Amino acid sequence: MTDARQVEHFRSERFDPAKHDVSEFTCGVDSLDVWLKEHAGTSAARRTARTWVWVNSRGVVVGYYALAAHKVQREHVPSRIGRGGPIEIPAVLLARLALSRDLQGAGYGAVLVADALERIVTATKVVAARVVVDAREETVAQFYERLGFRRIPGSLRLVQKIADVEAALG
Repeated sequence: MTDARQVEHFRSERFDPAKHDVSEFTCGVDSLDVWLKEHAGTSAARRTARTWVWVNSRGVVVGYYALAAHKVQREHVPSRIGRGGPIEIPAVLLARLALSRDLQGAGYGAVLVADALERIVTATKVVAARVVVDAREETVAQFYERLGFRRIPGSLRLVQKIADVEAALG
């Protein structure tokens, strides 16, 4: 996994609709663009998801991810992930992740995921959980598999243990 600290010219900030202009953000997936522009602020206000934006040196939002509390059924996850756990496994859902079209294809997606995972690791020092992501299509699921996530058979849902995340992040 790429180290988020290698990308010095981007910084991660909690999304603030009064501060961050996202009107020009586009990742090429309309539903992800619309969610950031129309729902990230209300999700934060309702405390159903927290959105973190990636801002470049000029203060322009070039990526984002959203995190939310979640749970998965033990019977639905690979045995290595669920073995010995409760019937409902607490999780942090990497609910949305998008990168500006300008940055796609240069390895920054993995760095943005690492940023999200570092934040999740910090949170799980207080509240234990696994990490879950629902990929929107097969190529996205394969991207997460290359980052160490394990797929729930027959689905586009992937999970990872925090211990594995910590080991990957170093």
